Amino acid sequence: MKPAPFELHRPTTLGEALAILGRVCDEGGLVLAGGQSLVPMMALRVVYPPHLVDINGIEPLSRIAVEDGLLTVGATVRHAAFHRPVVDGPLGHLLAEVSRHIAHYPIRKRGTFCGSLSHADPASEWCLVAKTLGARIHLASLEGGRVLEADAFFVGAMTTAREPAEIVVEARLPVMPGAATFGFSEFNRRAGDFALGMSLVTFEIVDGVVVDPRIGIGGIEEMPRRLPRVEAMLADRRVTDTEPAALAAAACEEVDPMEDATTTADYRRHLAGVVVARAVGAAVARQARKD
Repeated sequence: MKPAPFELHRPTTLGEALAILGRVCDEGGLVLAGGQSLVPMMALRVVYPPHLVDINGIEPLSRIAVEDGLLTVGATVRHAAFHRPVVDGPLGHLLAEVSRHIAHYPIRKRGTFCGSLSHADPASEWCLVAKTLGARIHLASLEGGRVLEADAFFVGAMTTAREPAEIVVEARLPVMPGAATFGFSEFNRRAGDFALGMSLVTFEIVDGVVVDPRIGIGGIEEMPRRLPRVEAMLADRRVTDTEPAALAAAACEEVDPMEDATTTADYRRHLAGVVVARAVGAAVARQARKD
């Protein structure tokens, strides 16, 4: 199929892009970055925006930089930019590992980090990273800019707090301490398919005990989120004191799974326990290699 007719705008500055979007957003105009979700939806006529504001010609939006302990990822930075660590330490390796689970290589060469956050698919790896690590999402409009924590930015499946006249200009992730470790686990039916369930785990070991555990799940519920009760089972304890089976059982109890035509809620509930236990195990194994 082919998309409905639309007008393509190609601004070269952020101010120009905001001005155009301000004019066309009430008509249903949308922003185009990577387009790996938007373009197929247009081709299937699930959406049919009369205007597209292509922001790829705005050079400042392509930057990756570390400032004040935060990794800044611009709006047009591709998934493939993370195939190799973009920052020293655990965060760079975490992003590199997670990026390889995103769809297929051609999609990673075009799709964008911030576009994935804006699309807010429950099965998005980057949305899980943003929620687990506590990302800050920077938005801009003609009225000015604002910054939202990931918890406030995501409000539902495929839904964010971004206003129609706003552009997500960058996301900022806290740089993880050098002593931190992480584990990531994802399950899908075929390589490159949408994740049915995934988990990201990070923590530090200080004096032999777990400090600041973060356990996030994605693909299980309508939005990715952390599991505070499971985190509490790890906090201030030695990792060997908690059995993986106990963590898995706690994760199963804490989630409220989605259900669709091919995957039941009970299946996703069980899967939540599996991916959490595997992610914790991967984090422990990574720490052991460092030691």
